[in-house]
Amino acid sequence: MPTNTDRAAAITQSARRLELAALNGVPCEPVRDLLGDSDIELAYAVQQRLTTNRVAAGARIVGRKIGLTSPAVRQQLGVDRPDFGVLFDDMDVSHLPDIPSGRLLQPKAEAEVAFVLGADLDSENLSVAVVRAAVDHAVAALEIVDSRVADWDIRITDTVADNASSGLYVLGSQKVALTDFEPEEVTMRMYVDDDLVSEGNGAACLGDPLNALLWLARTARDLGEPLRAGQVVLSGALGPMSAVPPGATVRAEISSLGTVTATFSAKEK
Repeated sequence: MPTNTDRAAAITQSARRLELAALNGVPCEPVRDLLGDSDIELAYAVQQRLTTNRVAAGARIVGRKIGLTSPAVRQQLGVDRPDFGVLFDDMDVSHLPDIPSGRLLQPKAEAEVAFVLGADLDSENLSVAVVRAAVDHAVAALEIVDSRVADWDIRITDTVADNASSGLYVLGSQKVALTDFEPEEVTMRMYVDDDLVSEGNGAACLGDPLNALLWLARTARDLGEPLRAGQVVLSGALGPMSAVPPGATVRAEISSLGTVTATFSAKEK
């Protein structure tokens, strides 16, 4: 059984390894040699250390992302639950003409329903009805996932520690209230340079993206950092993710929510 001193050292060393990979633009070895394959609590402690460091450096938390919503991916990593990461203000690149490829190491895109909250989710009795009422609107979103771990050689502790393999995100411009559509009924097609690379639907995201939001709301509340009004929640992939090279254009069409597009800069600088 690792001692508290051993655990503290593992957190510090893992965080430093991941920070150096991001800083230098060179993917690192997995951190599960330090954390083990199954200690999710320890992995979240690394994520929290990285979050604390980012906030201390001036970053602002604007929401959360949910990962591992696909049964196939959870089975692959040997876990029975989703995970989450933190969204920082500089991760939203919706306003940029091009996605800055130089900020990414080995990016992949996935299409999602994003919820923008109009109310806090900090009550004791959280249900699907409560989280639905707290959503101000939904938009189509592209999450540009990324991994600081070389060759995406990840297990659950690697991805949790690495902020759930977060990168950047793009939000669509069409805002739709939940009174006007059902998230579980959406269908999605995603294209890279006009080639269809991914298809899926709302049911692929824990049966309903609102189920994913409920899971996150309860988890965040129990951790003492509840979801707040104004925050963005990327609810999880509606279909398989796809690698995106510099210069490529990604377009996702999500029924009821419209289209969201991102063009990546041609050169990594």
